[in-house]
Amino acid sequence: MSEQLRSVFRIAVALAAAFGLAVGGMFYMSRCGGGKGASMNATPDDIHQTRERLATHVRVLASDIGERNIFCAKACLQAADYIAGQFTAMGYTVDWQRFEVEKASCANLIATRMGRRSPEQIVVIGAHYDSVLGSPGANDNGTGVAALLELARCFAAAQPARTVRFVAFANEEPPFFLTSDMGSRVYARACRQRGDDIRAMIALETLGCYSDEKGSQQYPPLFNLFYPDQGNFIAFVGNLQSRGLLKRAAGAFRASCDVPVETCATFGFVPGVNWSDHDSFWREGWRAFMVTDTAPYRYAHYHERTDTPDKVNCDILARVTVGLESVVRELAGGME
Repeated sequence: MSEQLRSVFRIAVALAAAFGLAVGGMFYMSRCGGGKGASMNATPDDIHQTRERLATHVRVLASDIGERNIFCAKACLQAADYIAGQFTAMGYTVDWQRFEVEKASCANLIATRMGRRSPEQIVVIGAHYDSVLGSPGANDNGTGVAALLELARCFAAAQPARTVRFVAFANEEPPFFLTSDMGSRVYARACRQRGDDIRAMIALETLGCYSDEKGSQQYPPLFNLFYPDQGNFIAFVGNLQSRGLLKRAAGAFRASCDVPVETCATFGFVPGVNWSDHDSFWREGWRAFMVTDTAPYRYAHYHERTDTPDKVNCDILARVTVGLESVVRELAGGME
């Protein structure tokens, strides 16, 4: 065998091993949690009201405001003001973490519910409010922001054991994606510098697309061997370090929601696994995971001009959001 062929063979073996490890880790996690959960604890009226509020948030962000990023500075500020206004109306004091990127003013928005028993222990719930260039961003990420706001509303009068922070991040989309200018990177670094004790972080990302059609769900290579081909579930996705957190969160979700949930804890290099703000918290050594409808692996309008509110399934989004309330309650140590 020539040296060139040996090099090609070594590369092929390395790639096969990497995929094997990734799939092995994914399989190990997925068995902790596929399938349908329990019946909803919320009443039909609760679900209806949640649905209407979520639909309003998505419509305001994607239709009334539209494309929002630092290249559409006015719209980005409008989105930030809308989110801050919603937090304020719920009774929160909003902290604006301002920073500058390419001479443009940016801001993360933070609403905090202090813990009673262990206020130094923090659970972060985050969603990015910017949209990619050229897209109104109804699902990506109007749905994530809508769920963030609804979860904040649920906790506005609660007394969690741990502190819960609801954070709307700027600059998740390209060209800032996975760079030091991501809003979540700016925020996570600041938390580390302060010495914050972050026990868990949840990134809410593209939550509005669902389909019972066979073949509607796609995956990175080999993952289809272990996961369903119908895109009718919500996914909890994390790294191996976050496996225990994922298992606990999925258990709380299933106990209160009838939407199927699939879980995956694997290596961050698997395409899609680190594609949101949870990656910024991994980089600081904290456990974190993403809640998602799997974005481009299911949603045909991902990063397109056609990502509009009419594509969002607000009925299932409402049920998912109610389930996530139970997850946050669990991770926050219950209510007092």
